[in-house]
Amino acid sequence: MWCVLRGWRGGCLGPWGALGVQGPRGLRALASKRPRSRGEYSHVVVGAGSAGCVLAGRLTEDPDQRVLLLEAGPKDVYAGSKRLRWKIHMPAALVANLCDDTYNWCYHTEPQAGLDGRVLYWPRGRVWGGSSSLNAMVYVRGHAEDYERWQRQGATGWGYAHCLPYFRRAQAHELGAGRYRGGDGPLRVSRGKSGHPLHCAFLEAAQQAGYPLTEDMNGFQQEGFGWMDMTIHEGKRWSTACAYLHPALSRPNLTAETQTFVSRVLFEGTRAVGVEYIKNGQSHRAYASKEVILSGGAINSPQLLMLSGVGNANDLRKLGIPVVCHLPGYGATAHLETGGFIRSQPGVPHPDIQFHFLPSQVIDHGRVPPQQEAYQVHVGTMRGTSVGWLKLRSANPHDHPVIQPNYLSTETDIKDFRLCVRLTREIFAQKALAPFRGKELQPGSHVQSDAEVDAFVRAKADSAYHPSCTCKMGQPSDPTAVVDPQTRVLGVENLRVVDASIMPSVVSGNLNAPTIMIAEKAADIIQGRPALWDEDVPVYKPRTLATQR
Repeated sequence: MWCVLRGWRGGCLGPWGALGVQGPRGLRALASKRPRSRGEYSHVVVGAGSAGCVLAGRLTEDPDQRVLLLEAGPKDVYAGSKRLRWKIHMPAALVANLCDDTYNWCYHTEPQAGLDGRVLYWPRGRVWGGSSSLNAMVYVRGHAEDYERWQRQGATGWGYAHCLPYFRRAQAHELGAGRYRGGDGPLRVSRGKSGHPLHCAFLEAAQQAGYPLTEDMNGFQQEGFGWMDMTIHEGKRWSTACAYLHPALSRPNLTAETQTFVSRVLFEGTRAVGVEYIKNGQSHRAYASKEVILSGGAINSPQLLMLSGVGNANDLRKLGIPVVCHLPGYGATAHLETGGFIRSQPGVPHPDIQFHFLPSQVIDHGRVPPQQEAYQVHVGTMRGTSVGWLKLRSANPHDHPVIQPNYLSTETDIKDFRLCVRLTREIFAQKALAPFRGKELQPGSHVQSDAEVDAFVRAKADSAYHPSCTCKMGQPSDPTAVVDPQTRVLGVENLRVVDASIMPSVVSGNLNAPTIMIAEKAADIIQGRPALWDEDVPVYKPRTLATQR
């Protein structure tokens, strides 16, 4: 058995920071193979990732909109053809991309005091589809209460009733449409069911430990164990590039550029008018008659804002960056198959621990080959209380920002990870796994006391790649907010952020499905369409909070 704690979904980063899609600040427009008139594009979208592909697809459905989509990385198809790059689109090649800087920003955190001074690796997608072209293809929406919490935190119009219709609109689930599922959207989703005996034994062991099975983690009841939904269609990864971008490439009102390194947003006063970027070693400018939209993700979007002069004025002046707008709320709130969602202890109203069971080993992000056959579970708390920050390292857009998640900096998080280990061991000790059970490789049967478990967590816990909240959505009166509920950057005009960075707080699950939902909803906001909403959607609640299960 191999019990790996791959906790936190990205760390709790706070308001400010993102590694902008990049290029040297000092360069100005010298020459361009395609001179652009200021009115050529209605919208410039920076980042062809999980959100940017959605926006490109949705906005260009209107032939009157002219969209330029800029991506720092390459296409997800081979040059000069429509043939898919196997390394991206073959699900079994997942681990290879986590360590390949061809498609990956390859970020690293600062040394983490709560993790024995270790530097953690944060892969992020740099290719058409962004991290949806690199991730584990797990489709998890989070819990309904996450979106109710967003509404309470000032994201008016982003409650569960307002978000569920956009989850449905995006989705084409193989099981068909229903109250919670979509049936005819562009994003293909399948139920990741298999006959693998270890998967079946794990689900049976969870039941023997007293946990329920759930038919649909994205439907009425998240709590429990079951088969996860996957963004896989006919044996291939179904990224947002496959779902939204590829079908739109033939439209005359979409221009999609790759290998373009955006260095800053261009302003006239406080009005965003375009972007400056580097392509093939030359500086170019592109102008938007309506809006510039940043969709670079929870690291790139805040970094690009700061590089452009929108951020904490004191920090920007120290780096010699002219201040366009003092906006101090950036960058301090990023958080952190078969599987399951459980409550860690009595009194917790909805699941706060997530499990991913693997019938094999993944060691150090796949960078270390396993030496023996084993199975493992990746388990971690979903709503950590440790809060970090993200800031510019320098005024050079090529320098990765300073990423400081402050992992395990609160006693609550330390206790919660201790519970993760003990609850996982309880499931692994059940009769259903007896035929497969061997020696416990990690933590090891000798690790029993609280101090020993805590030491194991400090030595082995790692990120699960889900940073968010660095450009928090909220009301203008909220000093920690960066964008308003319409996704508009506060204090400037004609500039939006649409990606995982604008989440007011981290959701209880993986981030790709919520990011796609955010972009679907933002597309309606941008085009002035009436918001979709549902009324009185039933959601499971435990019969009692007096017990943990």
